[in-house]
Amino acid sequence: MLKRLPRQTDPKLLVGFETSDDAGVYQLNEELALVQTVDFLTPIADDPFTFGQIAAANSLSDVYSMGGRPLSALSIVGYPSAGTPEVLEQILRGGLDKMNEARCTIVGGHSIRDEELKFGYAVTGLIHPKRIWRNVGARPGDVLFLTKPIGTGVIATALKQNRASSESIEAATVSMTRLNRDAAEALASLETSSGKESPVHAVTDITGFGLLGHAREMAIGSGVSFRIDHNCVEYLPGAQEAAKEGFLAGGLKNNREFLEGCVGFADRVAEEYRNLFFDPQTSGGLLIALTPSAVQPAREAFAKHRVAARPIGAVFPKSSPLIEIS
Repeated sequence: MLKRLPRQTDPKLLVGFETSDDAGVYQLNEELALVQTVDFLTPIADDPFTFGQIAAANSLSDVYSMGGRPLSALSIVGYPSAGTPEVLEQILRGGLDKMNEARCTIVGGHSIRDEELKFGYAVTGLIHPKRIWRNVGARPGDVLFLTKPIGTGVIATALKQNRASSESIEAATVSMTRLNRDAAEALASLETSSGKESPVHAVTDITGFGLLGHAREMAIGSGVSFRIDHNCVEYLPGAQEAAKEGFLAGGLKNNREFLEGCVGFADRVAEEYRNLFFDPQTSGGLLIALTPSAVQPAREAFAKHRVAARPIGAVFPKSSPLIEIS
């Protein structure tokens, strides 16, 4: 649909929607640009304060994945007529808590009555025009890193049916409420210590399209193929069990239907792991393509920032299938 719309031309628009990047970037001057994004969610947690935290972390993530620093935010609220003010207050408090942690100022917002609860933010950040991380640019030989475990979708689905363990709920909550700021700061420190050419070739955050959906966007945009070892990916506690028992959200099934044609699974990859690769994530981690020489410095930078990132695969010249999972 977007391809049919008249194309705007503005030389100051450095990153638009053409490559499905995580956020837009608009240049102000030689050393400053705005990075802008918007995202909102339906409830992903029973506790309203926690839901507000998750929604805020999810909205901020796109700014971090571009290499930007969040500056201000506008809240977006859809709230049922039958809802109580106390619950909405707790949602807003949770969002404010994460925005304070990110040092991002909430300057206002907009609310409507909606029978389905929705909450999120439009976030504006600052970025240097020549230090933008995009979801394109991965090169053959690069190593793929992932900074958070996956499985929030199947755990949330199990939770809705009262079948999720307390351990898996706690682990998923910790993951979803953690800002991607620490991972972004680790990458920024890696760039600073690496000299003139950045070892960071491509970055995206893993959200609703799942690990495979966002990997596909990166691979297509970069003109390369990926090979990922499913044993190297970290999974949230209880995620494999939830996937094996069939707690599959509609988004997972949609992702699988859309993506299966570009993915090849080795026979040894069990069905539950295949499902987890399609699982839609909320406030997921960063998928990063790094030059091979930066792998050890990256491990050290992530460890220093207490980010449990791990290499999960590598980049190869474009081939078929686009992504191989072994």
